[in-house]
Amino acid sequence: MPTTFPGLIPDNEGQRIDALSQYEVLFQPNQPLFNEFVSILAKLFAVPVALVSLVGAEEVVFAGNVGLQEVQRASRSNSLCSVAVLHEGITVFEDLAQHPCELVNMDAVRGLQLGFYAGRPLRSPDGSAVGTLCVIDRKPRMLSLTEQILLDHMGQAASDILLLEAAFANDQTLSRGLWERVRQQIHFSLTRMDTLAELSKHEEDEDTDAARAYRQSSQEEALLVVQAMQKELKQALASISR
Repeated sequence: MPTTFPGLIPDNEGQRIDALSQYEVLFQPNQPLFNEFVSILAKLFAVPVALVSLVGAEEVVFAGNVGLQEVQRASRSNSLCSVAVLHEGITVFEDLAQHPCELVNMDAVRGLQLGFYAGRPLRSPDGSAVGTLCVIDRKPRMLSLTEQILLDHMGQAASDILLLEAAFANDQTLSRGLWERVRQQIHFSLTRMDTLAELSKHEEDEDTDAARAYRQSSQEEALLVVQAMQKELKQALASISR
């Protein structure tokens, strides 16, 4: 346990660690499906870094990683994802230089040149926060209402994908054909979102009113896609739990 930073240990830590045990098979960095997921997320939010993390007892593993490939794992006390799993909703640090987080080792955060962080907890079926889906910028910024909603829905989809990946990895009796169909549906949805994200790059300067309008429009369309993907994921989870 990171006893140097005791504020990172939630009251339900024992339950959280128990819930993590079903995801043990996924504690590997840079998994292709999650890398694809966060790559598209980063484009939709126009940020250089996006991660799917699993927050273990001692370390944080980045199962999906774009923009921070030099870091595959981190000590729990060095990662803002350790803070995000403490909260019910999205954790946002708009300007880490001006308003640092005292719960973690800020020297490690500064070493990665992080200016902005927004992380949404990924939850197991019992509600335990086992990791995060986060977007990171090198400079300060704000998270719009549209982006908050999109990150929340993308986080729910990521939670369901984690659960499906773990279920099929842990139980070889489950239908391989079903998982292949689910993976194809996920890939199709991500491809559609990737197309929307590319359209938002119409303007060279991402800070102009026109660029922001394009980005919001793409994010709103992407929200519809991820909501449809969520329905498919729920159906797949329901079919394997029968």
